[in-house]
Amino acid sequence: MQFKDVLADAALKQKLIDLARAGRAAHAQFFLAQPGSHALALAVAYGQYLCCENPAETDSCGECPSCKQFAKLSHPDLHLYFPNCTTKSVKKDPDSVQLAPEFKEYVLKNDFHVDIHGWLSVLDGENKQATINTRDCSDILHHNNLRSHQDGYKVYILWCVDRLYHLAAPKLLKTLEEPESKSVFILISEEPDKILNTILSRTQLVKIPRLTDVEIAGKLQQSYPDITPDEASDIAVLADGDYNKAIHIVTDNEDQVLMLQQFEIIFDSVMAFARKQNLNAVGYDVVQEVFSEVAKQGREYQKQFIQLMLRMLRNILMQNSNNPAMLKVTHREQSVIDKYRGVLHLKQISAMTEICNQAVYHISRNGNSALIFTDLYFQLVKSFS
Repeated sequence: MQFKDVLADAALKQKLIDLARAGRAAHAQFFLAQPGSHALALAVAYGQYLCCENPAETDSCGECPSCKQFAKLSHPDLHLYFPNCTTKSVKKDPDSVQLAPEFKEYVLKNDFHVDIHGWLSVLDGENKQATINTRDCSDILHHNNLRSHQDGYKVYILWCVDRLYHLAAPKLLKTLEEPESKSVFILISEEPDKILNTILSRTQLVKIPRLTDVEIAGKLQQSYPDITPDEASDIAVLADGDYNKAIHIVTDNEDQVLMLQQFEIIFDSVMAFARKQNLNAVGYDVVQEVFSEVAKQGREYQKQFIQLMLRMLRNILMQNSNNPAMLKVTHREQSVIDKYRGVLHLKQISAMTEICNQAVYHISRNGNSALIFTDLYFQLVKSFS
């Protein structure tokens, strides 16, 4: 992984390069990542640059044996540690070494656009306590006491270090404070509040800025040539700095369009009902069909649908308050929001937001979907009147 392939702030990448060239690379660094950032790729690119045999002023060479090994995550001096748990193949005493082939495959397959939920799905470990455990820490201590294989840097990357097991963490304190020569530790997390202060205090903080809409849109057009500039811009707005979310929106784009159509049907009906218009205008039979379709898709889809409703309500409020800079909408969503300009007001939107949040709460607790959505509809009608 070269720096040129990392989706991250250009100034930050150059700063890391400059520190490495000046021989001032901190031995322990904490990469404070943003959701959906390319943090793991940045860490690997940094390690590749440190170990490169012919580094240039702006990047590693990408051609030497060391760079080629880093590209496959197979360099003998690159040590990866990540949350792990028992699996079908590792039924007892799991650790990062045993699960390294699966982790590397997951990372490379997704071009380093990874997150903990995706990794746990690979492990089939969503309901397990995946941790960086004491066996991982013992492995780190073992390698830190050995010479590097290629007489260069040894690079240790701890991904999702917020999941470092609390009883294992103390084993690393002395190593982080006084590592062997040419050892670089890179700790990555989006949740610093879950990390022991004694760990953080021994590292140099590197803040990874949130991705801009322009950066996300540009990467989407590069990765998905069929996406138009307007579509890429719309998706970037919805992703809100999270490129992993942008990928999900691309792959589930048909769902997003359908949800918006369903939202429009429901709110048109709610307004007609509240205004006591005739049954044909209300179209409750069509609303029931919508609820039936939403319920069939499973609870995650149901929650996503209500989250879309909440986002639309927020944007209607922002538009009514003449605050367009706060809008987070696609071109298609803007046309829907325009329909409700001046129709829904703060009091109504506040009540509707609470109603939607209650619905999400009940869905999360496995409530009856048909009853939840029926109640949601009539509560919305009541709040509108």
